[in-house]
Amino acid sequence: MKNSLGTSVILTLFGESHGTEIGAVLDGLAPGIPVDESFIAAQLAKRRPQGLTDTARREPDPFRIVSGVFNGKTTGAPLTILIPNEDTRSSDYAKSYGLARPSHADYAAYVKYHGYEDWRGGGHFSGRITAALVAVGAVALTALRAKGIRIGTHILRCGPVSDRPFDDIVRDIDALEGKDFPVLFDPVREKMEEYILAARSEQDSVGGVIETAVTGLEAGLGEPWFDALDSVLARALFSIGGIKGVEFGAGFALSAMKGSQANDPLCLEDGQVRTRTNRSGGITGGLSNGMPLRFQCAVKPTPSIARPQQTVNFLTGEEATLTLTGRHDPAIVRRICPVVTSLTAIVLCDQLALRHGTDYLKG
Repeated sequence: MKNSLGTSVILTLFGESHGTEIGAVLDGLAPGIPVDESFIAAQLAKRRPQGLTDTARREPDPFRIVSGVFNGKTTGAPLTILIPNEDTRSSDYAKSYGLARPSHADYAAYVKYHGYEDWRGGGHFSGRITAALVAVGAVALTALRAKGIRIGTHILRCGPVSDRPFDDIVRDIDALEGKDFPVLFDPVREKMEEYILAARSEQDSVGGVIETAVTGLEAGLGEPWFDALDSVLARALFSIGGIKGVEFGAGFALSAMKGSQANDPLCLEDGQVRTRTNRSGGITGGLSNGMPLRFQCAVKPTPSIARPQQTVNFLTGEEATLTLTGRHDPAIVRRICPVVTSLTAIVLCDQLALRHGTDYLKG
C-alpha cells in the first residue's frame, strides 16, 4: 500500500476511519515556516460537519503536532500531525460486513488485501483521512502566502443551483476565508442547502462542481510531458475519492471552439507578459504561464445512502439487498473544498521546491 505523493515536499497519509488516530506527514519542508495552530484549527473547522446537510458524526479534531515544529516554526524535520477518532460507531458496519456497498471500495479492497483490511467505515479509504491532509495543508498554505500565492475553492454548482465563477480572484479568495459555506454569491447558499436537504429526506445524496483558483504563481513551474503541472495536479486531485472529473481553464468547452476562440491572446501589462483571456487556466505546455491557475472538479454524490440497493455478499457469493444504517453526508461538496485547497497547496510547495530548492519556502 503506497500512500505518499510528491518529490521534494512529500505528503504521506495514514490511519483508518475507525482506528485510534489518523495522521499526515509532510517531509522536505523548509525550516522556518510559521506554524499557526489557530489557522490549522480554522481550516479543520471548514471541513468539519456543521448541520443537517452533513453527517451526524461529530469529530472535534483536537490535533497534535508531534514532530517537525519547534518554537512555532518548522524545523526541517518531517512535520507530523495526529488527529484522534473520537466519535466512531463500528457496530454500524459490523452487521453488514461482506455486503459490498455500491460505489465504495469494499469489494476491491477485500480482493487486494485478502480480507486483512480494516473495513470499518471504509477504513483507510474513508474521507475521514482528509482531516489530516487539511491539517498539514494549512502549513503549506502559510508558506505560499508568504510568497504572495493565494488559493481559494468554492462550490460552483450543486445540482441545479449555481454560484458565480471567480471574477476578481484575490477579492473573492479573501471573501471565502470567513465563510463556513464556500459560495461567492451568498443568496445561493440557502437554495443549495434546500436541495441537499431534499435529497436527504428522500434517503438520497447529491454531488456538484467546485472551482479552485490560484493567484501569484510565477511562470515556468512544471515540466513537459509526464510531470506537467496539470498532470501532477490532476494525479493529486484524483486521489480524493469523491472527485471523478478535473478540467483546467475552459476544459471540455474548448473542444467545441475554433482555435480563434480558444486561444488566449498575449499582451503586456506593466511590463509583464499576460494573456487577455485565460481559457487555458494558467497552464500552457504543462507549465504555469503567470496567469491565475484555474480548475474545476466534479464531485460525485455520496455513495452511502439509506435506500435499499442491490449488491453482492462477497463472503458467501450471493446476491443481496443492502440497506445502510449509520451516519452519512447527503453531500460532500462543501466539505471537500478545503481538502482540494490544501492538496493544491502541498503540490505547489513541492513544485516550487523542485524549481528553486527546499529553502525557497523558508520563513
